[in-house]
Amino acid sequence: MISEALIVSAILFVIGVVGVLTRRNAIILFMCAELMLNAVNLSFVALAKMHNVTGHVFVIMVMSVAAAEAAVGLAILISVFRHFGTVDLSSLRTLRG
Repeated sequence: MISEALIVSAILFVIGVVGVLTRRNAIILFMCAELMLNAVNLSFVALAKMHNVTGHVFVIMVMSVAAAEAAVGLAILISVFRHFGTVDLSSLRTLRG
């Protein structure tokens, strides 16, 4: 049971990494980052169950960081969309130095 959870966690994490590396849409990047954080949460819970420790505290911390990241990221995304009219990151070159 635990090895299956770790395999699913690894698959979800790889899907998130591939999405972050290949996509240019900011919304998809945030979704892939959330997918990677949820994969880490799944592995924390699976390993905590295997070793009889409390990994749930780490899951709550990661979930709170993910919620804060989603709120701040959405606010930045709305601001960028209002200013530029798009969320495609390849067309945004203002922040490059």
